[in-house]
Amino acid sequence: MDRPSGPPRALASFAPRSQLGQDAYADLLRDTRGLRREQSLMREAWLSRLTLPKKEDRLFEVEVLLKGLACFANPRNHPGPPRRASIVANDYREPMLLVKEAIARVVSLGRLLLGEHERTFVFQRYLETVLPDDGARTRLVRETRVQDTPEESLFQLRHAMTNLLEVVSGISRLPRVPFRTFFAVLGVAHGEVSTSAFFNPLSALEFRPEFDRITNVRLLELTRQVGDESARRLVALTVLSIFRMLKYLELLETNMGTGPTYLVLSVLRSDARALTSHLQKRAGVQLAEAYEKQLFRRPARELAERYEALREEGHRLVHLKATFGGIAANLRLELRRAFEHDLPAPDAGRTEAELRVAVTRVIGTLRPALQNAILVLGKVLGERLDEHGVFDDALARRELSKRLRRDIWMFAQILRAFGAKARALPDAEERWAGASSLQFVREFLSYFQAMGYPLLRAADYPRFDAFLRALSALQESDLTSPDRLADAVHEAEEFTTFLSDLFERISDREELRGHAFDRRDAAIALKLYLGDS
Repeated sequence: MDRPSGPPRALASFAPRSQLGQDAYADLLRDTRGLRREQSLMREAWLSRLTLPKKEDRLFEVEVLLKGLACFANPRNHPGPPRRASIVANDYREPMLLVKEAIARVVSLGRLLLGEHERTFVFQRYLETVLPDDGARTRLVRETRVQDTPEESLFQLRHAMTNLLEVVSGISRLPRVPFRTFFAVLGVAHGEVSTSAFFNPLSALEFRPEFDRITNVRLLELTRQVGDESARRLVALTVLSIFRMLKYLELLETNMGTGPTYLVLSVLRSDARALTSHLQKRAGVQLAEAYEKQLFRRPARELAERYEALREEGHRLVHLKATFGGIAANLRLELRRAFEHDLPAPDAGRTEAELRVAVTRVIGTLRPALQNAILVLGKVLGERLDEHGVFDDALARRELSKRLRRDIWMFAQILRAFGAKARALPDAEERWAGASSLQFVREFLSYFQAMGYPLLRAADYPRFDAFLRALSALQESDLTSPDRLADAVHEAEEFTTFLSDLFERISDREELRGHAFDRRDAAIALKLYLGDS
């Protein structure tokens, strides 16, 4: 595809009319869990019969913790600074204690969701302990493996988690727990959850209608109006994934205890990694392949008359790919900073109160980052979602404005540093002799992808085209052209001036009155950002 020549309008499509009716959003809600239609109906009927207060929230917590048992088995999902020692050299007794607390919470929630069936479970456990005949006990245990209804499936999970809780309680009394034991125990939990007919949330990016429905009408319409099928599915996947991560943050705010908190954090990091990896590695390929298929479906005689429409569509898809890449890079850095700098490791010995302070601080940073990703995606699709009440409460508006103001200041510093380094290079040809002297150019391009492009989209920058052309020329060249670097420096300086004015306008917003800009905090964030990039 050609390089884009201007800010994209909404992603109108040249796709056949039959494809425009496809609903990627509904497909993701229905199919990612892998339930058959009759199972979904039975689960919905079971949930509607429950009279438990906040039943959807309790069920969501159960399923997130079940998924957390699988995610927490991978130390890459644990918060804390990177360790020099190998995984197998560490002691996992403290993480095992956290698992014990989380499983106890799953058992407690399972008891609530079972309701009157809980008495059956208690009686079953009693029989297992008093039946003297091994054959009768075997038949009794086999009966618990039946999963024809949601109640039976939940009963089996409750039974398995109760037994596993006893095992974990015993292991956690050991003076040291090696990684292989820790991983094996959570592997057993993974196996039990994976065989659940109605409560298996282990897919990396999976959604359920009872948890993940989009309630904002305009946002829902926007996910369905994207014309190209692959683009429509990528948009729906990104929106649903980000809202699911926002829901994880809401769950973390409920003071759920230390063990459950760490498991939910591990799910958050696992899902974020899955989304950013998919957007960075697959989004461009999927959009290009879909565009190619649409193109080759056109008869040759139509290509000339449809040339401008096809070219414009290609430009819009290139902008969408860049937006996906920017969202992925930004979220990856935000999560890495939160997990490696702001959150304590499971074995750090922090009290529950100290952990709560750290989690609250991280939520305050991650929530506006995730919300801003939704707004940026809406902007590239031709819609200002902030004007349609997507995040319309006063706190959300203030946090988003504070986040935007901070990002404007941070990227302005990066732009100034880029210009200063470029102008400080020697004038002679020797400045082009080695690639090492131009490493700052490659670093600047990576910073632009993670922060600059989303900011460029959000800021309505009038020199959008010129700035992108200058950076694209740098990216595509072998860095032997002083003229290209000079053009990029000029556009960086123009953008810096624009950002300085925008910073003042953002600071004058009503929601930021009385909230002075914390330059020191922004400088610390910039230092961490540059160190993580």
